Amino acid sequence: MAELTTLESLLEMGFERNRAEKAVANTGNQGIEQAMDWLMEHENDPDIDEPYVEPVGNTLGGTAASQSSTEQAELADTAEGGDSSLIDDATGQLMTEDEKREQVKRLEELMRVKQAERRERERAEELEREKQRRRQGQELQQIRQKLQDDDMKKLADQRRKEKMEDKLARQRVKEKIARDREERAQKFGGGGSSNTAATSQPVQLSPSSPTSQGPPPTKKEYEESRIQVRLLDGSTINTVFKAQEPLAAVRVYVQMNGNTPEGQDFTLLSPYPRHVYTELDMEKPLKELGLVPSAVLVVTKM
Repeated sequence: MAELTTLESLLEMGFERNRAEKAVANTGNQGIEQAMDWLMEHENDPDIDEPYVEPVGNTLGGTAASQSSTEQAELADTAEGGDSSLIDDATGQLMTEDEKREQVKRLEELMRVKQAERRERERAEELEREKQRRRQGQELQQIRQKLQDDDMKKLADQRRKEKMEDKLARQRVKEKIARDREERAQKFGGGGSSNTAATSQPVQLSPSSPTSQGPPPTKKEYEESRIQVRLLDGSTINTVFKAQEPLAAVRVYVQMNGNTPEGQDFTLLSPYPRHVYTELDMEKPLKELGLVPSAVLVVTKM
């Protein structure tokens, strides 16, 4: 069966002449499949429908283009003679209308296959881009989670350090209390013995005797403080802190457990007597600020 030329096949398939001529020229007239591939790849070019301008010394691929021009002249002569068939230059045989429709049908089927392959390729590329976006999103989430974990770890380390410092401070206080008790016991015990030796009367039973009175009572040392915090919305939270913990520990607890909006700066105050605590107060222990054994604090905006 005689076949159409590449240019004629493209025209029979419904392509505009400008597009068909550009496809044939840019593929060197190498065949219908190369021309169809070129058309699908460049169908969105802004100048795709502009008339094709042949370069100087080149007419759609040199010899092949000259043959195409000769074929087009023969087709025109045939049309003028009223014949409904075409002549193929390769065989010199006439193409009937049935042969012509059969070849166009075959080329259209090839075009559909090419378009399906292109759609499948574009779909695969889109899936790959989506996978890449998801991978990037997961990596970003992992980075954010790591930063958050690092911040929590730093805060936990800081709390452990503060607790250790409080423990050491309590130990020093206990040691000082023990030394004070020992000194008082030695002092009052020595005075009672000298009085007993100086007189034979049982002065030990006298109410005025230091021995009968014993050491003066010591002030109770509180090691914990129960804090109630009134939040901005009027609700309250309660917790217990060590007496030597700084006031900053209360503020951190409010930030983590209260309903204070993120990014909201706030400070603490005592209502009775009213006292607004400064950044310098945040470094002082609760005991030094008079918040032991219990206190009520109020959250206020800065």
